[in-house]
Amino acid sequence: MAMRENTVLASASERIAALLESLYGTQLGGHVAGQVGRVLDEFRPRLPLSAWPRGPLALTQRDALLITYGDMVREEGQPPLQTLAEFCEAHLRESVSGVHLLPHFPYTSDDGFAVTDYLAVNPALGIWDDVARFQRLFDLMFDAVFNHMSAQSEWFLEFLADVPSYQDFFVTVQGNPDLSRVVRPRALPLLTEFKSATGPRKVWTTFSADQVDLNFKNPNVLLATLRALLFYVEKGARFIRLDAVAYLWKDIGTPCIHLPQTHRVIEFWRAVLDEIAPHVLLITETNVPHRDNISYFGNGTNEAQLVYNFALPPLVLQALLRSDATHLTRWAQSLHLPSDQVAFFNFTASHDGIGLNPARGILPDSEIDFLVDRCLAHGGFINCKHNPDGSESPYEMNIVYFDAVNDPAAGESLETQVNRFIVSQAIMLALRGLPGIYFHSLFGSRSDREAALSSGINRRINRRKFLRAELEAELTENRSVRPGVFRRYRALLRARRNQPAFHPRGGQRVLTCDPRVFAVMRTSDGSEPVLCLHNVSNEWVGMSVTRDKFVPGGAWTDLLSEHVHRVAAGGTLTVTLRPYEVNWLKECSGDSAKTRSIRERP
Repeated sequence: MAMRENTVLASASERIAALLESLYGTQLGGHVAGQVGRVLDEFRPRLPLSAWPRGPLALTQRDALLITYGDMVREEGQPPLQTLAEFCEAHLRESVSGVHLLPHFPYTSDDGFAVTDYLAVNPALGIWDDVARFQRLFDLMFDAVFNHMSAQSEWFLEFLADVPSYQDFFVTVQGNPDLSRVVRPRALPLLTEFKSATGPRKVWTTFSADQVDLNFKNPNVLLATLRALLFYVEKGARFIRLDAVAYLWKDIGTPCIHLPQTHRVIEFWRAVLDEIAPHVLLITETNVPHRDNISYFGNGTNEAQLVYNFALPPLVLQALLRSDATHLTRWAQSLHLPSDQVAFFNFTASHDGIGLNPARGILPDSEIDFLVDRCLAHGGFINCKHNPDGSESPYEMNIVYFDAVNDPAAGESLETQVNRFIVSQAIMLALRGLPGIYFHSLFGSRSDREAALSSGINRRINRRKFLRAELEAELTENRSVRPGVFRRYRALLRARRNQPAFHPRGGQRVLTCDPRVFAVMRTSDGSEPVLCLHNVSNEWVGMSVTRDKFVPGGAWTDLLSEHVHRVAAGGTLTVTLRPYEVNWLKECSGDSAKTRSIRERP
């Protein structure tokens, strides 16, 4: 059944039943629908609803999420989750609205993404009560790591023991079928052989030999993960991140990525949440080329409400390294959404690296190579993937974003480095969507090469953990990176929170102007527009913006500096930007403008 092309069904139960029939056939699908109904009846009275905002994509310009591991900040004698919650309450309550707790479950590898138990908290981090503490001031995002789980999990051990209820719980391959069409995200073997009660079994391991892929062709797997999904809602998740979801369904003879059945499963989860927890938003983590990435919005009403904007980090980086925003501007002008009920999750950095695949087809290959060279020159590492022809190609740059835009060996002033980095973050915050801010970006961290080299895990370069006392002491220093970045970042977030024009579903017009400037006009119904100008170069840039609606003699105030810029008689707004300067300009009345200074173009 082609669910995407169907009209809206009469009820949520009918929608869920139709999706299950499309996955498992009429007879089995109908049986599974009955089981799903019983799961929903069990969870319905356990899920909190009254206090949550309702309506399609109930977000505002005040929403921004911190991305962090549960033990990013530590204090001796205290569970790390408790320490992190206290730190966020003390320093971030006026800056971010929510916290994305990266996998805080028991795990065996991949820094949390080889989960052994979906329903437990890693005892090294704390307990569920420690997670609940965040809810006093913040929304929560949890990870649903459902493509795979740990090879040492109870589910997999039961599978290897041939326990009947775990038969076919994981994807296995018999014989030697042609798997050459399978898209590989890593340069690692696709299959791993395990000893089971019935002999050797070749198990599908997309990401590593310790991460065994669940078999969603078995409806019992769908039901088990549904229970975990609803458990996360019960524990306070307002956002649920579907990790590596593009690889969810496997069919030999296909690329095993972005398959129609994968989209059906996401539609199923969305339909269930729409029925039982409509305040919960799904976000897909699909680090793939942009065109494939945005397919996870579905028709704008039936899949994820939020999709990671994976092309943004490499494009912003390229603009700053080239002092030229042409590619970034052209791409941003092409962005469109299938409805006003969805939005991009904008970010520049995460616990992983800076993906290159999302920029392919947007940047020329020569610019991809340039980014790889710059990453290595700035002290980073490169992860590669297998191609169908047997070759390898770079798919990810491993480096903190501060060092990606700043060469640590260049000998530039601290002010220049902070200004350049802040431009990158301002661009992300200015764009329509929900911002996600990685912990290390908020505090201007440098690359931890020692951690990457000692562990052999390139991504550890971007995962340094802090002692709370040391981090807080650094934030009080006058002349260092951390307080400089943190102060400037909070100013950006404060300005964004106070302006309705930055609403995640507000209007956005990306302007073509001087190639050294990324310019976007943000608007929202009933509010004054904000003109966002970002100089991505180390040069002074004088520029003029002409619009019919600019009032001659009027003035526009920079929300960040309160400097005022006059509109000339012809309706032209002239602005001079210093190297790496950000201006977020809002029209102000003549009376208020008289009391402020006017920056003249040199």
